[in-house]
Amino acid sequence: MLYNSSAHIEIDESGKQVAIGNVTEKGMFEYLMNSEVDAYTLQKNRDLDGFLELSIPFSSERKRQTTAVRLPSLGGKIRVYVKGAPDSVIKQCKDVEGAEGIEELSQEKKDDIIHVSVVKPLADRTYRTLLIAYADYEEAEWEELKSANNDFKDVEDRAVVEENLTAIGIFALVDPLRPGIRESVELCNRAGINVRMCTGDHIDTAIAISKEAGIVTAAELADDEEGYVAMIGKDFREATGGIRKEIVDDKAVYTVKNLKKFKEISKKLKVLARSSPDDKFLLVTGLKQEEATVAVTGDGTNDAPALNRADVGFAMGITGTDVAKNASDIILTDDNFCSIKTAIKYGRNIFDNVQKFLQFQLTVNVAAMFIVFSGAVLFSDAPLTSVQMLWMNLIMDTFAALALATEPPSDALFNRKPASRNDKIVNEVMWRNIFGQGIMQIVVLMVMLFFGQDLFSLPFESTTPFYVTSDWIAENPEDLTLVEGDATNKTYLYTMVFQSFVFMQLFNQINARKLGARDFNVFAGFFNNWIFLFITVLTFAVQVCITEFGGRALRAVPLSWEENLICLAIGSFTLIWGVIIKLILPPSLFKGLAMKEEELNDQEEAASTVANLRKSFRQSTLRRANTSTQSKKI
Repeated sequence: MLYNSSAHIEIDESGKQVAIGNVTEKGMFEYLMNSEVDAYTLQKNRDLDGFLELSIPFSSERKRQTTAVRLPSLGGKIRVYVKGAPDSVIKQCKDVEGAEGIEELSQEKKDDIIHVSVVKPLADRTYRTLLIAYADYEEAEWEELKSANNDFKDVEDRAVVEENLTAIGIFALVDPLRPGIRESVELCNRAGINVRMCTGDHIDTAIAISKEAGIVTAAELADDEEGYVAMIGKDFREATGGIRKEIVDDKAVYTVKNLKKFKEISKKLKVLARSSPDDKFLLVTGLKQEEATVAVTGDGTNDAPALNRADVGFAMGITGTDVAKNASDIILTDDNFCSIKTAIKYGRNIFDNVQKFLQFQLTVNVAAMFIVFSGAVLFSDAPLTSVQMLWMNLIMDTFAALALATEPPSDALFNRKPASRNDKIVNEVMWRNIFGQGIMQIVVLMVMLFFGQDLFSLPFESTTPFYVTSDWIAENPEDLTLVEGDATNKTYLYTMVFQSFVFMQLFNQINARKLGARDFNVFAGFFNNWIFLFITVLTFAVQVCITEFGGRALRAVPLSWEENLICLAIGSFTLIWGVIIKLILPPSLFKGLAMKEEELNDQEEAASTVANLRKSFRQSTLRRANTSTQSKKI
């Protein structure tokens, strides 16, 4: 165990022996130390006694790890140590060392160990198993073997030393599920996310763990006549034909050879056991060909291709390698699958908030452009001045972005299916709300412009117009008629139009909080976002101050409290109109409307702000992780 391992033992500050390294090997070392074996001293003697002859690191394809050491304590013999998956290593074993000594290991005994008496019962109880074995070589025999196999220069040449092994025993290790894993998987299933487990474990172990985690149910396994729910990587690869690689425009394009069979399997597949990195890459590639959005978790160097191929790659921040972290998009700093549900919740929330903002902004644009254009054509003065439009632009862009983009997420986001990669950002429901609200605002404002004089009984004349000082009147008595009468009347009217228009946007901002086709309660969770409340109150207060004190600069006159209430009532009508729209207008009427949406190419994506922020965050995370590791070593 100590020779054929990448883990090691250190003494902590309290003087206790602590295993450092791979989690599986740490578990084996813990067994040694709990068995009162002085593993630390043995490790030091190993470094003094052993002379490394060759090493074959563990790989997902071979499912085993091998080390050969020349031992003076054995008279210079070379001992080969092998550990790995029992079904892989036992094929190379010719005998077994038991309580009665070394016994021959027949094929019947091997089958019994793997399928009946040892491995399968342990796997059914979610234990992961490792078989350890060894073989001894005399000096001359070793040199002859070395010479016949290219001096062991390649891994394929070295594999010859893994024959005629003597099995010593099988370790059973359990990696208990973290608290909340089952609940997180159930939440993902509720959200329409299909969770699949790809592992190098024995298929019985994989099935047992996946059942415990809620990834697969006993009913699904019982109804699986084709054997697609839980598959071995080799069978999956052979059934789908593997990966086809083509070069298109100097770029490598990967596709599944038998996509029809892949689609048939993927409908049921939940567990992929004894899988290699290629199998994982094949699964991700096929799912993307089906136009699914794929997220992958991984921690090893071998996981990098699948992490990079996926739409979203999650790397483990604690146990993950730097290669895996660099290939991923998100680093889970606690190595916990439960954190993925947080990523899903905030990802969906951000997408919703973008849609809310677009829905609000496009509504304002529709109404504002029509009023400004038609007002300039139909009236001598534009209903909204350039300064007022600047204020509207501030509401529409900065304030609305802050208010709607800061809407907090809720667990209700898990109660719907995920968006398809072909879904439009501005969908038919949003188009219905945009045009429904925009047309209503246009009609109301046009009625005010044409009939507001009579409807609101506004004054026709004023002896001291708001934008003319008494000194100016005294100096220019002949021009008094130019600022009296109709001019003053329009200023009152335009002030009410401006006030009503802004109030309609404030209330429509509340409407924009909900994106459902029949989501009538726009006040649900209204008080959960203090930023939204603050911006709404601030905008309202600033708007009232503008009309009260803006004067000539903003072409506004003070309104009476009755006139302010009228403007407020007109603005609040957008809430009622929002309910009416949802009742009478089916979104399907707007299905044909679509804005042009194009995916970024590789160069554009690499140069995007999001990519740069992601790269910066990943680098800072790696620096923190490395600093933490160095501190622990010190």
